[in-house]
Amino acid sequence: MKRNSYKLVCMIIALSAFFAQGNKAQTPEQLKSYLPVVPGWTIDNEIEIFNPDNLFDRINGAAPLFLENNFREMTSMEYKKDGDYITIQAYRHATPEDAFGMYASERSSDLDFLPIGGEAQGDDKNLYFFSGCIYVKMWTNSNDPIVESIRAAGKSLAEKISPDAGYPSIVNLFPKEGKLPYSEAYVTSSYIGHEFLKSVYHAGYENAGGQLFQLFVIDGKSKEGAQAILNAYFAFTKQDTGYQEGALTIKDRYNGDIPALWKGQYIIGIYNENGESINGATDFIENLAKSF
Repeated sequence: MKRNSYKLVCMIIALSAFFAQGNKAQTPEQLKSYLPVVPGWTIDNEIEIFNPDNLFDRINGAAPLFLENNFREMTSMEYKKDGDYITIQAYRHATPEDAFGMYASERSSDLDFLPIGGEAQGDDKNLYFFSGCIYVKMWTNSNDPIVESIRAAGKSLAEKISPDAGYPSIVNLFPKEGKLPYSEAYVTSSYIGHEFLKSVYHAGYENAGGQLFQLFVIDGKSKEGAQAILNAYFAFTKQDTGYQEGALTIKDRYNGDIPALWKGQYIIGIYNENGESINGATDFIENLAKSF
């Protein structure tokens, strides 16, 4: 092998190892080591670790939604000062999509959006963000004005977990025109009440006529996977399964007629909670389909 070719192979191997390491799930010990110094506060030596079997012990009624989003492990850590604390709960999920989906499911209109991790929300005492496979919640009981310290600590933690954290790549393909701010989301299953609608990316939109709707993409992982989802849907709607790739109309008796398009491993469509026919639906769908 020529020397230049050998160097190229070594570079490819090194880069592959680098990216593999970057996607590796952080251990509780690593997460604790990522915590930055917060002036005046001490990082508590003790950490608590929860898994799918005992998560209910810590968050009780909220646990099912975490499990639905492929929760794997939660690491609880604290900063302490006198009788005050800053708690950090780092929820590790199976994939970055799952962590994003969990964060998106808990967005609140009462909180400010912040440029931390892939996206963050917070107020004077709380901070929530996702980064890589991890969804992080931080809060304090302190009445002192320490919001900037919490946000700085959160930003440092987010960058160490995943320096390039952001929305899933499919979400970034959604057209910007008409999209409602901060409406992007991801659900693992049971989209619009159907268990077989899995791995669904969606965002809220408003058309020129003021109609509100969701534009969605279902990732079937393969052409056969997408067809299996459609077969299950058509079995539910009692429609003929003799369809082909391209434009479809799914006659959902609970959600109204759903215009859709099947393209390879993806199903792209529009859902309106009132079951209305959406003006320009075909254009929205076809515009997004061009990105796949």
